Amino acid sequence: MELILSQNEIPQLLEILDLPKRRGIYLLSGTLASGKTTLIQAMVKTLGIEANVTSPTYLTALEYGHGVYHYDIYQKDLNALFALGFLEEIEKEGWHFIEWGDENLAKILKGIGLSFCRIVISLQGQKRKYTIEEY
Repeated sequence: MELILSQNEIPQLLEILDLPKRRGIYLLSGTLASGKTTLIQAMVKTLGIEANVTSPTYLTALEYGHGVYHYDIYQKDLNALFALGFLEEIEKEGWHFIEWGDENLAKILKGIGLSFCRIVISLQGQKRKYTIEEY
């Protein structure tokens, strides 16, 4: 599914995702400054959590409570992350928002049978194109 939305239309995307009822893994990918963190801010707010949502670039992971996790795996070695228990982390009950969740991670998750939603964000003038893929 593809949607082209302005930032103030993000609630339409969140309605389609039905986040409160759909716990799980959400991979977000797009170019630098495409709006990955902005979308996660809206997602966390939709879940009723008041938190200062920022990209955990240097920390790799942040937890906002109530089973909401936020990861940034930009330029991280997936094998090193797995050795540190990343797969066990994302198998926990809750919502797992992973910035820079690319095809490599998607392939691994498919291979081990984990379901997830991938959201690819691309710039379309002043708007963003959101391509939603369910696995």
